[in-house]
Amino acid sequence: MPTTHHSAAAERHLQAAHAHEAAAASHDKNDHMGAHELSMQAMEHSREAHRLSEELAKQGLTTK
Repeated sequence: MPTTHHSAAAERHLQAAHAHEAAAASHDKNDHMGAHELSMQAMEHSREAHRLSEELAKQGLTTK
Protein backbone atom coordinates (compact mmCIF):
# COMPACT_ATOMS: atom_id res chain seq x y z
CA MET A 1 0.00 0.00 0.00
CA PRO A 2 1.83 3.11 -1.18
CA THR A 3 1.82 5.79 1.47
CA THR A 4 2.47 8.45 -1.16
CA HIS A 5 -1.18 8.37 -2.28
CA HIS A 6 -2.38 8.63 1.31
CA SER A 7 0.15 11.35 2.04
CA ALA A 8 -0.92 13.35 -0.99
CA ALA A 9 -4.59 13.18 -0.01
CA ALA A 10 -3.80 14.07 3.60
CA GLU A 11 -1.66 17.00 2.48
CA ARG A 12 -4.50 18.39 0.34
CA HIS A 13 -6.88 18.10 3.31
CA LEU A 14 -4.40 20.05 5.46
CA GLN A 15 -3.95 22.68 2.75
CA ALA A 16 -7.71 23.07 2.48
CA ALA A 17 -8.03 23.49 6.25
CA HIS A 18 -5.26 26.11 6.27
CA ALA A 19 -6.88 28.02 3.40
CA HIS A 20 -10.23 27.98 5.25
CA GLU A 21 -8.56 29.40 8.37
CA ALA A 22 -6.77 32.07 6.34
CA ALA A 23 -10.03 32.97 4.57
CA ALA A 24 -11.78 33.38 7.91
CA ALA A 25 -8.98 35.63 9.16
CA SER A 26 -9.15 37.73 5.99
CA HIS A 27 -12.91 38.02 6.30
CA ASP A 28 -12.56 39.17 9.91
CA LYS A 29 -10.23 41.92 8.65
CA ASN A 30 -12.87 42.99 6.08
CA ASP A 31 -10.67 41.72 3.23
CA HIS A 32 -13.58 40.11 1.43
CA MET A 33 -11.79 39.74 -1.91
CA GLY A 34 -8.84 38.02 -0.23
CA ALA A 35 -11.21 35.82 1.75
CA HIS A 36 -13.01 34.86 -1.46
CA GLU A 37 -9.73 33.94 -3.18
CA LEU A 38 -8.63 31.84 -0.21
CA SER A 39 -12.03 30.13 -0.09
CA MET A 40 -11.66 29.22 -3.77
CA GLN A 41 -8.20 27.85 -3.02
CA ALA A 42 -9.63 25.79 -0.16
CA MET A 43 -12.31 24.40 -2.44
CA GLU A 44 -9.69 23.39 -5.02
CA HIS A 45 -7.59 21.60 -2.38
CA SER A 46 -10.71 19.84 -1.07
CA ARG A 47 -11.64 18.68 -4.56
CA GLU A 48 -8.14 17.34 -5.15
CA ALA A 49 -8.18 15.55 -1.78
CA HIS A 50 -11.52 14.00 -2.69
CA ARG A 51 -10.22 12.93 -6.11
CA LEU A 52 -7.17 11.29 -4.55
CA SER A 53 -9.30 9.56 -1.92
CA GLU A 54 -11.67 8.26 -4.59
CA GLU A 55 -8.69 6.96 -6.55
CA LEU A 56 -7.42 5.14 -3.48
CA ALA A 57 -10.84 3.61 -2.87
CA LYS A 58 -11.08 2.37 -6.45
CA GLN A 59 -7.66 0.78 -6.14
CA GLY A 60 -8.63 -0.85 -2.85
CA LEU A 61 -5.91 1.04 -1.02
CA THR A 62 -8.02 2.33 1.85
CA THR A 63 -6.78 1.65 5.34
CA LYS A 64 -8.65 -0.92 7.39
